[in-house]
Amino acid sequence: VQLQASGGGLVQAGGSLRLSCAASGRTFGNYAMGWFRQAPGKEREFVAGISWSGNTYYADSVKGRFAISRDNAKKTVYLQMNSLKPEDTAVYYCAADLNLIVPTTTTPAHWGQGTLVTVSS
Repeated sequence: VQLQASGGGLVQAGGSLRLSCAASGRTFGNYAMGWFRQAPGKEREFVAGISWSGNTYYADSVKGRFAISRDNAKKTVYLQMNSLKPEDTAVYYCAADLNLIVPTTTTPAHWGQGTLVTVSS
């Protein structure tokens, strides 16, 4: 599966953005999907994951602010980000795996290219 992320940009603190990740291939519904992020000088970290059936998982730092969803017909996964903070500034990556993508996942099988989110204070 190939992944193409989009939707990043510059937003003020307290604002919102929605990231999208379009997948290619005929078996999108078989994959668990997720979002990770990497801030400057930091390691890549898990943000959110969603199973084939729609169960969701979140990092503690984004619970209540971010929402992951998927549209299997459009082969797309979304990350709605609300109440953004400067510490959310990072390159965001979507990912896919045949196994669940959960907070302890570090190396999913497939990565998309990143999309930069910058939150100004």
